[in-house]
Formats: sequence, structure tokens, C-alpha cells
Amino acid sequence: MGIQFVDKADLWKSALLLNLKLRDRFRIAVDDHRGRAAVLSPDGYFSTSIHRWVTRFRNFRRESLPSPPAFYRRRVSKDLTAEEESALFRMLQAVAIPLIGNACHVFMNGFNRVQVYGLEKLHDALLNRPKNKPLVTVSNHVASVDDPFVIASLLPPKLLLDARNLRWTLCATDRCFKNPVTSAFFRSVKVLPVSRGEGIYQQGMDIAISKLNNGGWVHIFPEGSRSRDGGKTMGSAKRGIGRLILDADTLPMVVPFVHTGMQDIMPVGASVPRLGKTVSISKSPQKIVSLFVGFDLLLL
Repeated sequence: MGIQFVDKADLWKSALLLNLKLRDRFRIAVDDHRGRAAVLSPDGYFSTSIHRWVTRFRNFRRESLPSPPAFYRRRVSKDLTAEEESALFRMLQAVAIPLIGNACHVFMNGFNRVQVYGLEKLHDALLNRPKNKPLVTVSNHVASVDDPFVIASLLPPKLLLDARNLRWTLCATDRCFKNPVTSAFFRSVKVLPVSRGEGIYQQGMDIAISKLNNGGWVHIFPEGSRSRDGGKTMGSAKRGIGRLILDADTLPMVVPFVHTGMQDIMPVGASVPRLGKTVSISKSPQKIVSLFVGFDLLLL
């Protein structure tokens, strides 16, 4: 079998010819694409169809993300109408809150033991803050009955009789507002509904801000849900607490506190609270406010 030698000049010519063919091929492709430009012009059918589908896709994404990644300020009117302000619910609140609040106070301080450190700070914020100065209290979330048990244990019975000046709080619709009966009950004890997954710009948050704009008190669990390990650790704060403070017309007074022991009174899965337990509650030092409130969110 013989060996055939290829002339370098012929090889060079073949490579050059191949290069020219490739260049011509791509030039034809570009020219052909330019030839279809008229079809894809703004006045053409295909361009209009593509533009319409792109617009629909953008609108779909915008509607599917009610809480945008950017944290922006949105004002809320003081006169935001809500079912909670109706005469019927005000009457229910005037009856239900003193009864339930004092019952929880007796349960916590009579059948259990409550140790409180720095209680004067909360009482000073409740009783001596300037008129129309909003108040936001934040705490960790351990048991399903943290509110009202912990809140009631901190307040004297006389203050628990004043339903109008007691706290508003938030609860997920899939837990507290499953049917008309539970909805009416929780509304009568000043609980506002929020829907999981709908972000921080929803009606429940707007109503909570309107309460702050009128000088009210809102208590919130920044973690958004109960501790998964019985209160041993605290989860990261959600953006909702940041919006409550940023979007209020007047900068609220923020009082954070931490409690332990509620996991013994109402363990996960239990249906009846237990007796003879000890709960410790302490006002958090100022450095822990950044853990709850998340000043990195407030500065966005």
C-alpha cells in the first residue's frame, strides 16, 4: 500500500476555498435574516404577536409575585375601612377581650409561674407614651397560645379591661380564619388575617399599619411561625416587621421581649394547656432589636 503525499499548496488552497464557502454561507444567512426584517417590523403581524405574548408573560410574572423583591414604602390611610371597625365587632371586642384576657392572666399567674424582667419598660410604653404614638411589640414564637397567654400575663387586670387600647395582632388565614365561626371569634379579639405567600403588601398588613397610624398597638411575631425546635433557637425575621415600622406615618416605639417555657405549657401537638410550669419573660436588650426588626431591611 503506497503512501500519497499532499502538496502544501493544494492543502492551502482547499482551506482557503472552505473559508470562502463558510463566509459566503454566513453572509447569505445574514442577508436572508435581513430580508425577513420587514416581516418582523413593528407593523408586521409576527412582531405584534411576539410583543403581545411578551407583555402577557411580564404581566403574569408581575401578578404572580405580589411582594416584589425590592422593599419600597407604601403609605396607608388612617381611614382604611375594615370590618373590625364595625359597631358589631367593637361590641364583641368590648366583651370578649376583657373576659379572655383576664382568664388567661389568672391561668398564667395562678396555675403557672411567670417570671418577668424589665416589665416596667412595657408598662411605660403602654401608659406613658405620647398621644398618637404607635407601639409595636415583637417577640419570639414558641407555642400556639403565645398570644394571648404571654401578653395577658404581662398586663394588670385593670388594663385588660380596656379593649380599645389593647394590642392588635396577625394570624394566618389557614389557621385562624378557616370558617365563619372561627373568623368571627378571632376578629372579636382583635386578630387580623394575613395570607401565607401573598407577601407583605396585602390587606391584613395595610390594616395593621392603619392601626399604627391611629396611635394603636400591634404585636407581631417576626419569625412568622412557631419555633421548630421548641424555642431553643429563633428563626430569621420576615420582612413584615420592617414594613410595619417603615410605612407607619409616625415612627413606632418598638419594645422587643423574649420568653421561654411556653413550649412546656403548650407542647407541639397538645390540645390542652398544662399546669404548674414556669415561663420567663424578659425585655430584650437594644442590640437584639436588629435580630427581630432587621435594620438591614429598614435601610433599603
